Amino acid sequence: MATYKKRGYKPKTQAEKTEALEDNSTTAEVFNTLDESASKTEEWAVENQKYIIGAVAVIAVVVLAYLGYNKFVAEPKASEAMNEMFTAQQYFERAVNDTNAKDSLYTLALNGGEGKFGMLDIINEYGGTPAANLANYYAGMAYYNLNDYQNTVKFLGDFSSDDKILAPIAKGRIGDAFVQLNQPEDALSYYEKAASLNDNDYTTPMYLFKAGTVALTLGKQEKALDHFKSIKENYPNSNEASNIDVFIGQAQASL
Repeated sequence: MATYKKRGYKPKTQAEKTEALEDNSTTAEVFNTLDESASKTEEWAVENQKYIIGAVAVIAVVVLAYLGYNKFVAEPKASEAMNEMFTAQQYFERAVNDTNAKDSLYTLALNGGEGKFGMLDIINEYGGTPAANLANYYAGMAYYNLNDYQNTVKFLGDFSSDDKILAPIAKGRIGDAFVQLNQPEDALSYYEKAASLNDNDYTTPMYLFKAGTVALTLGKQEKALDHFKSIKENYPNSNEASNIDVFIGQAQASL
């Protein structure tokens, strides 16, 4: 089992993490055009980001353990990769829960530390294994929190999963990255993909709402109206539904 730190590509550490709806971000340019009273849904998503990412990290651990158990004998390389990934995974989880040193912890998750591999090493050294695939997810999420949105798109784009939580959140985070990159058309596409991957009362209305707000700012009022009405009709108990009439009214008024 390898225990050394492989030298290689080292992405630059970004400045302090910005929130997804920071006042000077492109995200703000998208959502601040909407009625202030209807912003509670997006604020909830931001305030609960730690819970969202933390919950996904826990699920990823379970998936990883399951795959490790089933692959241990048949594919020793895959098992080795998952063992090597443990330290990087811990750095990532510490970054999610730590109020300080987030940038350095996310960077350690990417590049490794204590002589152990980081997510980028797992991807490079164990390509084709379940661990490498999952490392793409962790890397993409880490890059997003380091404000490196190009790499967010790259690594999350290389991640594939049928998991009912990981799959839509990965697609939705790519949409968030495209908003930050001022590519709203691409953001809209990924939000719609995220909303359609798994029909549930959590991710579906959340990404329908994001898709609708982006569509509204793109002048696609009919598409925005469809997304907002879908939230009202199909997910009336969701958090997004609480202010959805305001958005429906805005879309109708602009038709």
